[in-house]
Amino acid sequence: MKGNFVSLALVVIGALALGVNLDLFELDLVALIRKWWPLVLIALGIGLFFTPEDRQRQ
Repeated sequence: MKGNFVSLALVVIGALALGVNLDLFELDLVALIRKWWPLVLIALGIGLFFTPEDRQRQ
């Protein structure tokens, strides 16, 4: 699951960077981060919640 998320995130980031470089759209990354940074905390919390626990240490 974690490998799939990382690979998908890299594809999305690469596609956004390519779109900005080709002038397909304009992206102000600093303004975007200032506004949406709490979403990163929410995503991390959800990811930790759904990560299976290692119960082999008994």
